[in-house]
Amino acid sequence: MNFEVLFDYENKTKEQKAFDNILKEFESKKIGYYYLPETSQQFLKTDFSDIDYEEVMVIGIGGSSLGTKMVYSLTLNKKKKMYFLENPDPIDIYENFNKIKKPLIFVISKSGKTIETISIFKKVIKHFNLKPKAKNLKIITDKDSPLDKFAKEWELESFHIPENVGGRFSVLSAVGIIPLIAAEIYPKDLLEGAREFRDDFFDKKEWHLCKKAAFYAENQKKYPVNVLFAYSTLLSEFKAWFVQLFGESLGKDGKEIMPVGHIGSIDQHSFLQLLMEGEGKKTITFLKIASFENSLKIPDIKLPHLEATDYVNNRMFEELINKECEATKEALLTKNYPIDEITINKLNLKTIGKLIMYYEMLTSAIGSLLEINTYNQPGVELGKRILKNKF
Repeated sequence: MNFEVLFDYENKTKEQKAFDNILKEFESKKIGYYYLPETSQQFLKTDFSDIDYEEVMVIGIGGSSLGTKMVYSLTLNKKKKMYFLENPDPIDIYENFNKIKKPLIFVISKSGKTIETISIFKKVIKHFNLKPKAKNLKIITDKDSPLDKFAKEWELESFHIPENVGGRFSVLSAVGIIPLIAAEIYPKDLLEGAREFRDDFFDKKEWHLCKKAAFYAENQKKYPVNVLFAYSTLLSEFKAWFVQLFGESLGKDGKEIMPVGHIGSIDQHSFLQLLMEGEGKKTITFLKIASFENSLKIPDIKLPHLEATDYVNNRMFEELINKECEATKEALLTKNYPIDEITINKLNLKTIGKLIMYYEMLTSAIGSLLEINTYNQPGVELGKRILKNKF
């Protein structure tokens, strides 16, 4: 995986502060996601072979589902279908029920009382006629949460999320690892990739992260928006995960770096005009896959009146999408946007793990420089209280 910062910036003091802040967090052991590559090793021998199931159902929302959904979407050659029941949208729930026949069900909530998750869970209990001691029903939550107490009451197998790992940083915990194993996606390389990036960072081999974090924090008022242009449909769920990670972590105390996620080349047809001739005030990250390991070609067919498109005939689709990425990047560089580029050389679990750890550590570094609490979400709680009062 290659990282390239294309904007001219240097502030050694602030870059060093970003590094020192993250090192301090890591050494304090108060923020648990740094250690998940080791602590989640305990789950790698989890075995569901004694359960008769055809699909994996995840009931969760936000940090309880987005990361797992992202890794699943980026995994090629899937063996078992995963379904994610996240939204209390009645049409979506019933459409999923019509597709799912014999599921292994995971109910995931860190707090153990997420209203959307528990409401959907109640409907799942009724629809699938679930009973205490159900072998195909598993719980993932904080130890001693209300959901954990329910699991004990029903005598269900439960897996615990470390107390010092927040939901949006939890994909490498039981939250992601256990359902992925159930879907026959074995995450050893995912954890290894995350560990490699973390260790390389602390060996000062990934200094680009400190430079980017320092620039974003120092120029937060000038560039309050970060646009991610991800050049593959496979990355659709990644951008959704990124939006929650940045948005819920970095929008506090009157400060923000608003995340905007787009898929190239689709969204450049709707958003590029704004970037080229709008107000600016954005940083832009290009994320691309160098090798799709797919030999699909554009046929060498000449069509009447469409001769202007023949310059790509007989070229690879992989080449087309990546050259579109390059062309869009070069166009935006003429507008002096601060741009960086991340290139995934080959899509596999190890590179996905590296990408996850990169973005989590980048978020932590920016938050530390903005002097905010990266890991809480007080602005979310008011809406929950108002909702409760409406019933």
